[in-house]
Amino acid sequence: MTKPSNIVIIGGTACGPKAAARARRLDPTARITIIEQRDNLSTTTCGLPYFIGGAVKERDLVSRQADYFRNVFDMTVLTGTRALKIDRPAHQVEVVDIKTDKHTNLDYDKLVIATGATPTVPNWEGKDLKGIFTLNNIPDALAISNYMTTVKFKEAVIVGAGLIGLEAAENFVAAGFKVTILEALGWPLPALLDWEIAVHVEKHLKSKGVNLKFGQRVTGFRGDGEGRVNKVMLGETGIDAGIVLLSLGVRPNTTLAKEAGLNIGATGGIAVNDYLQTSDPDIYAGGDSTEMVDLITKRKVLVPLGSTANKHGRVIGTNVTGGKDTFPGVVGTGIVKVFDYNVGRVGLNEAQAKGAGYEIVAALVPGTDHATYYPGAKDILVKLIAEKTSGKLLGGQVVGTGDAAKRIDVLATALTLGATADDLANIDLGYAPPYNSAMDPLHNAANVIRNKRAGYARGITAQEVKNKLDKGEKFVLLDVRSNEEWQAQHIEAPQVKLLPLTELRSRMGELNKDDEIVIFCRTSIRSYQAERMLEGAGFKNVQFMDGSLSAWPYETVTSPPLI
Repeated sequence: MTKPSNIVIIGGTACGPKAAARARRLDPTARITIIEQRDNLSTTTCGLPYFIGGAVKERDLVSRQADYFRNVFDMTVLTGTRALKIDRPAHQVEVVDIKTDKHTNLDYDKLVIATGATPTVPNWEGKDLKGIFTLNNIPDALAISNYMTTVKFKEAVIVGAGLIGLEAAENFVAAGFKVTILEALGWPLPALLDWEIAVHVEKHLKSKGVNLKFGQRVTGFRGDGEGRVNKVMLGETGIDAGIVLLSLGVRPNTTLAKEAGLNIGATGGIAVNDYLQTSDPDIYAGGDSTEMVDLITKRKVLVPLGSTANKHGRVIGTNVTGGKDTFPGVVGTGIVKVFDYNVGRVGLNEAQAKGAGYEIVAALVPGTDHATYYPGAKDILVKLIAEKTSGKLLGGQVVGTGDAAKRIDVLATALTLGATADDLANIDLGYAPPYNSAMDPLHNAANVIRNKRAGYARGITAQEVKNKLDKGEKFVLLDVRSNEEWQAQHIEAPQVKLLPLTELRSRMGELNKDDEIVIFCRTSIRSYQAERMLEGAGFKNVQFMDGSLSAWPYETVTSPPLI
């Protein structure tokens, strides 16, 4: 009779329990042991920011208790236990019970390392003061929630404008705190978004009362004399703080793997092959501790997400029981709720694409999440990036009050399958007025890419237009909207000329063919039409402003609607 396999899994958050459950389903006889240093397994860490503001209750933070895995899956679960050492020649893991200090050696045939990642905390002066937190697990969330009730001055400072930082900002505000976000770089979500999208997130945060300080580097913290933080220091300048959240990203937990002599990749994560095997074929690794392949650039990357960790767990659970499943890689999909805005990205942003050596073409397209004539349509702004020579899609970003997730998911699928802008323009998406327009904003963005590649359309960004205005350059900024639209909102500058599209053919003589002309409307549809009209009439230096007024992030002159 074949001896049952010993499968030992280090880590009980996402990847580990998923691997254990999959392994049990495929091999009912295997001996499976999970080692977790905390008291709970399979915790929903992505919900932690919402616990701060009260949208998620404590009971909802834990998806499975240890007894569930013991009773349903017939496995050994060692909570409150830390793995200390991997002895590869002996196929053993040394563990210690944290409460009793009892040491034990566990035999394994297959070992899974799912040790996750640890929040980055620089060695700043005062970093150990009470009231300074990271948010990576349930104990963190409970500690923050409890401390919030003791704070006299409801001032929360968040260091880092990443995903956790922005989610936490909304929830601190919901809990009655005044919030300041400090970010060393120039805009929110700087590692994910391009400026054209991020600036709209910034404006929305400010509209909700969040104070944003960019280009600010923290140098330390000061206390109140009783060991509690009360200032975040930016050089000699201090910002009042009743509570501080550090949201500076995470680093993979690879100590066990390193000490066992396993290969660590250039990213700092554990190196694995397509089967998620480490350099030791009997040891697998997955989740936030592990590097993976970017499907677009084919480079190794770190993308710490619970969704990826669960996929890793399924692959590993298959393979430790004799299967041959593979994990191809990721396209960097991410989405976040920022107050009333939905913000998503997938693939490469513009800076990343250029850094990877691509010559790119981009489109910035406003739209609504379903037909405008059906009640409840909400705005979104799409940025699409493609390779100029081939039209291959490289990335996309979406922001707005409308359904961003649907568009990001479509793009994630397209990128994973290596689609081009031509492919995206003709994808047969579902259409009915309550759900979409006949042409989805993604279709429109893909067609803008196609028009630019074919030479039919030439665009200029809002930022480039603003720079030209600030420098006082000589050009015509042609507004082709109606008089009524202009009265309600317009850009105030001497270069601006109003000439409605319906009158353009008859009044074309008012324009000089030698002038540089930049055209805009509300969403760029009319401005593109105007560009083609002018070029057909012999104008040589004509382009439209990408996204037009809907994507313009700067001040405009507005008038109240007439009653």
